[in-house]
Amino acid sequence: MNTQSPPLAVLAELTHRCPLQCPYCSNPLALEGVDDELGTEEWCRVVDETAALGAYQIHFSGGEPTVRKDLPTLVRRAADLGLYTNLITSGILLDELKIATLMEAGLEHVQLSLQDTSAKPADRIAGMQAAHEKKLAVASLIRDAGLSLTINCVFHRQNLERLGAMIDLAVDLGAERLEIAHTQYYGWAIKNRRALLPSRKQIEAANAIVVEAEKRLKGILLIDYVPPDYYARRPKACMGGWGNQFMNVSPSGKVLPCHAAETIPDLHFDNIRERSLVDIWLGSDAFRRFRGTDWMPEPCRSCERREIDWGGCRCQALLLTGNAASTDPICELSPDHDLIRRLVKSEAGETPPPFHYRRMGG
Repeated sequence: MNTQSPPLAVLAELTHRCPLQCPYCSNPLALEGVDDELGTEEWCRVVDETAALGAYQIHFSGGEPTVRKDLPTLVRRAADLGLYTNLITSGILLDELKIATLMEAGLEHVQLSLQDTSAKPADRIAGMQAAHEKKLAVASLIRDAGLSLTINCVFHRQNLERLGAMIDLAVDLGAERLEIAHTQYYGWAIKNRRALLPSRKQIEAANAIVVEAEKRLKGILLIDYVPPDYYARRPKACMGGWGNQFMNVSPSGKVLPCHAAETIPDLHFDNIRERSLVDIWLGSDAFRRFRGTDWMPEPCRSCERREIDWGGCRCQALLLTGNAASTDPICELSPDHDLIRRLVKSEAGETPPPFHYRRMGG
């Protein structure tokens, strides 16, 4: 008898198309084109099977999900099935009418990305002129419509000095929640790690700012702080543990345990066009490979935190050691932890090179 609990959430990456070119984007380097994207009926089946699986939330993401004209149809389908609906967006393509249409369809929450606190640095990071001004206007429209608003900001060497100002901006915009996420080094961020990796001094200052702000803004702004892996003593539970809480459906229908899972070369990822979401969740080799603790090497296997961090990030282990089944080198108990020390020493202090912007075709 299979006792695996259903996922908490399914991330529906509707497209890899996006007007922005952020150098830390979590999308794969080999971006999927519009001709490969699932059609409306196929995405409706994903929504139906998400509900049948017992998931609580569905996150509509990308790329930029609002490039899809069928987004209101998908939101309505999800809302009618009782799923909590969340839109993860750059905001660039939204206006008052589109927001009203999505809200009428049943949208409950919007996560709006900001790249910095003012136009010049924000637009440089996004690779798009006038993006920041548009985002601020859209934030006001979202709040005026009565939707719940989270501000997402990915922090790195080139904007971390303005963390305090970003917290203040989130309050000014009427956000209920601010996600402070340090760059995760996979996808496009790996190509830009030398330009993005902050110094230890920056991280220590940022930690102090967050602690102070959480006390000062209690009851006003919920701060969700994602600490930086490369400066941690122990790893995070990546996506709540491999195959434990999360499913990612790519624009072409591949079903993944996490955003970066396709970097692991010996895993086969089933496609929703060929296999049901329920069957993939319960029976797919890709989801079962690193689920639970049986796969773990030492020191993970005997560690008291093995069902807390679930061995850390498999994609990070692969990128840094060449073996997805090794202990995440972030952990100070890993035999490969010195890789992190050397990497930080060699990259965090140098003059940052120009960004390699996210673009179709690399």
